[in-house]
Amino acid sequence: VQLQASGGGVVQAGDSLRLSCVVSERTFGSYVMGWFRQAPGKEREFVAGISRAGRSTRYGDSMKGRVTISRDNTKNTVSLQMNSLNSDDTAVYYCAADPRHIVVATTTPSDYDFWGQGTQVTVSS
Repeated sequence: VQLQASGGGVVQAGDSLRLSCVVSERTFGSYVMGWFRQAPGKEREFVAGISRAGRSTRYGDSMKGRVTISRDNTKNTVSLQMNSLNSDDTAVYYCAADPRHIVVATTTPSDYDFWGQGTQVTVSS
């Protein structure tokens, strides 16, 4: 299973950014999908997750209210819409796939078996 994240870049504080992750797997709908981020010197942090069918979402505290996760199982794609970005959001953002859970996205990185390469998001103030 290969995950390819894209959409990162350098933005100004207050801007929005949309990240996408394409998964090369015919059974994409069999995976809970998550987005994590990792800033230099910090642990990997859960940002958002979405159930296999897309009916259930879960958000981490750090970006709750400013992000929306969505998926399109016909296009093997999961997206993360991020709004009102600030300098604390500067990090490498990773998409990940969890083959075990079904309706509730787990926040634990070790529950995700497959990871994308990450996309850098830099927010300048």
